[in-house]
Amino acid sequence: MTFDPIQLKDEGNKHFQAGETDKAIECYTKAIKACKDKNVLAVIYRNRSACYLKQESYANAASDASKAIDVDAADIKALYRRCQALEKLGKLDMAFKDVQRCATIEPKNKTFLETLRRLGADIQAKLKTTFSTDSRVQNMFDILLDDEMETEKRERAANNLIVLSREDAGAERIFQNNGVPLLLNMIESGKREMILAAVRTLSGMCTGHKARAMAIIQMVGVDKMCSIMAVDNEEIALATCNLFQCINDSLTGGDKREYGKEEALVLDASKDLKTILLSLLEMVANKKVPGHGRDQALNLLSRNVPRTTKKAKDNSRTLFTIDHGLKKILKVCGQVPELPDQLPMTENTQLIASVLLDKLYDDLICDPERNNFRDICDEYIKSKIDPNDMDKTIHAVNTISGLLQGPFDVGNALVGRQGIMEMMVALCGSEREVDQMVAVEALIHSSSKMSRASFIITNGVSLLKDIYKKTKNEKIKIRALVGLCKLGSAGGDDYALRQFAEGSTEKLAKQCRKWLCNPQIDTKTRKWAIEGLAYLTNDADVKDDFVEDEPALKAMFELAKSTDKTIIYAVACTLVNCTNSYEKKEIMPELVQLAKFSKQHVPEQHPKDKKDFIDKRVKRLLKAGITSALAVMVKADSTILTNQTKEMLARVFLALSQDPKDRGIIVAQGGGKALIPLALEGTDAGKTRASHALAKIAAISNPEIAFPGERVYEVVRPLVSLLQTDKDGMQNYEALKGLTNLAGFSEKLRVKILKEKALPEIENYMFEDHDQIRQAATECMCNLVTCKQVQDRYLEDGNDKLKLMILLCGEDDDNLQIAAAGALAMLTAAEKKLCNKLTLVTTQWLEILQRLCLHTNPNVQHRGLVIVYNLLNSDDSELAKKLIESELLEILTVIGKAEDNPRRQGAIDAARTCLVRAMDLGLIKPFTSPS
Repeated sequence: MTFDPIQLKDEGNKHFQAGETDKAIECYTKAIKACKDKNVLAVIYRNRSACYLKQESYANAASDASKAIDVDAADIKALYRRCQALEKLGKLDMAFKDVQRCATIEPKNKTFLETLRRLGADIQAKLKTTFSTDSRVQNMFDILLDDEMETEKRERAANNLIVLSREDAGAERIFQNNGVPLLLNMIESGKREMILAAVRTLSGMCTGHKARAMAIIQMVGVDKMCSIMAVDNEEIALATCNLFQCINDSLTGGDKREYGKEEALVLDASKDLKTILLSLLEMVANKKVPGHGRDQALNLLSRNVPRTTKKAKDNSRTLFTIDHGLKKILKVCGQVPELPDQLPMTENTQLIASVLLDKLYDDLICDPERNNFRDICDEYIKSKIDPNDMDKTIHAVNTISGLLQGPFDVGNALVGRQGIMEMMVALCGSEREVDQMVAVEALIHSSSKMSRASFIITNGVSLLKDIYKKTKNEKIKIRALVGLCKLGSAGGDDYALRQFAEGSTEKLAKQCRKWLCNPQIDTKTRKWAIEGLAYLTNDADVKDDFVEDEPALKAMFELAKSTDKTIIYAVACTLVNCTNSYEKKEIMPELVQLAKFSKQHVPEQHPKDKKDFIDKRVKRLLKAGITSALAVMVKADSTILTNQTKEMLARVFLALSQDPKDRGIIVAQGGGKALIPLALEGTDAGKTRASHALAKIAAISNPEIAFPGERVYEVVRPLVSLLQTDKDGMQNYEALKGLTNLAGFSEKLRVKILKEKALPEIENYMFEDHDQIRQAATECMCNLVTCKQVQDRYLEDGNDKLKLMILLCGEDDDNLQIAAAGALAMLTAAEKKLCNKLTLVTTQWLEILQRLCLHTNPNVQHRGLVIVYNLLNSDDSELAKKLIESELLEILTVIGKAEDNPRRQGAIDAARTCLVRAMDLGLIKPFTSPS
């Protein structure tokens, strides 16, 4: 079948004019294949170039235009199209030459002359920055690599280099000017500041640029990067971790550039990603790597290996990691720091490893994959158990502890294997402190999920009580106590289901508080005291005693701020218990009667779990400095700060912010800022609670103080999320109050609220039956109507927005009337067309307006009179005449003639202004005093 190129070209033109560029390109491409006449071919190429310009495919547009120019060098359309494409591709000098030729052919064409002038100015500016950037880059390196140079100058040069690398042009300049070898020289210097500056500059250069990131990997080498991350310095380890993250993001889709056809060949990143993954796994179990480097390697694996969303089908990175590195991660979990010859670790390393195991296991799709994971763990633990080598055996038990803190099901299955429990019991009776400690900790972790801990409850309690009574060693005593606390709290906050005899829970808690306050005991052991309280505070007597004990509270908050972040979960649990902010099941009275009748157990509430006791506890916690501790906890590394922990912190914040009087303290201690990340990331329940706490704070605080700087714009989205219909009425109401306060603050915030698509939601709540929600929505709208976008919505036809606003002015609630009349006054002042529309949308407009002007509340009356003035001032003589012929003239006259009165002066002045305007329009004669 032969195609007619002319026909295809015409068809393409029709599609182009209809805005269907894809179809147009299809027709032109077929025409090009069929066309033999080179002049026609040039026209088709030129037309296809226009399509590519429309689609922002600039490389293709320039290429097609060039083919047309090859046939006719004076093809002005093709020249100008190529100029536009080259400009977008950043090739300004070539674009300038093309438009210069256009201007020579048509010297009077304004478009060409304007483009010529603009490109000329751009090229001058670019040359200026290019020369200055090149010499600046060289200058910075000279200063940095000169040992004689004073420290201050070198610091300034380092900072400038980092800033420069964050702009694309600057990063390219550093790269072109031999920057990577020079940065490696800085790293080789071995000086902390130099290494940090070099690594941060490399991060800037790799961000969002796949090709450059791959080139840097080749030049620096993954091994070299790992060796930098393995320097024994927390800051350097963190900076290198960030470099790896920037590289990973650029290689896996963080780069939005168009590279054209060569991309698939040149930029295949899979090999580099695999190398990085294997190198990180190598670091995990390498003895030469210090603790901070190991932490960051585990963090990177945690962040980048599992799928970010379960919708993605491909979990091959997880399977690869399990095959090549699961045993290495298990080795970290099994380390016993008290024994010689262990891997260097920080306080957080083993918990980060457990979290990574949990994420990997959670990312598996089918049973065979899960079975393989379990088999590797099983095989690893079996290989370590050796009755003749105690050190190897406790390594195995500690590995099980690590699994119990991660994928619990896997650990639980291993504990249930024959011989494991007996081995733990035997270790509890060992002479060595370290054996007992490891065994007791494993017992504690294996009783985490109460429903599955029945085996432990039957065997563990007597064993732990035995250890607790007999041991003289404080470290073992505390751990045994925590095990007892954990097993004793199986009933949650149900008063009737307490495991221990009356009073013994308080005794255990008192002992925990004593240890917590004892600075002589090591942090790791004091941490276990908090673990104990996390379980014991299920009991309301314990909560009350703990909150009264200010030194114990302060000791816990200080530990929460320490570098050991493994403590965060236990602190969060304790605080959730003390503030009663856990999920409570609603109990229906009918069901209670039914349960009693059928002799079933009914949960009972402790008298000290009633509201007034909770309120007192919240005040105590605030006084002891809880907010600053929470603010530090929120900043913990994302791997340790799991979504579950974030949710608990959000629950605590919401409980703290219930009383408006306390919100000032929360803001003063950084609570406003700390809530933002909790509201943006985490579980749905956690984000909702954090957003609700933010709404409470935003409703009554000065936004500049509560959320300093740019942070205030981040508050808008969480508040808007509370407007959704699945949220409860209180959340809707407080979110509207918060948005009202923000909307009244600045134009930039109003624009942000509109950008987050809050407007339709706010309008819906203005139709709400609930009086307070309707009022809050109307107040919010009143603060938004100064925006042009909102005014335009009221000008649109086919909706009842304006009608609703007028009818709300006629309601019997002063505050609602103030808001609705205020909004109407601003709308009619901004848009004169609305003055006429107002009279058409409802027949009641005049009656409602008169009621506003006669209102006893001066604020409502003032707003009504301003609306009357706006209508008189609307350039609609018929409308003005109608107003003055109605009873309004009499109302205006009475108010205007009244004596000055400070309480009502706004209304009196507004009425007088209306009368003056009516006189100017010739609708009434000036007042004359009787002769």
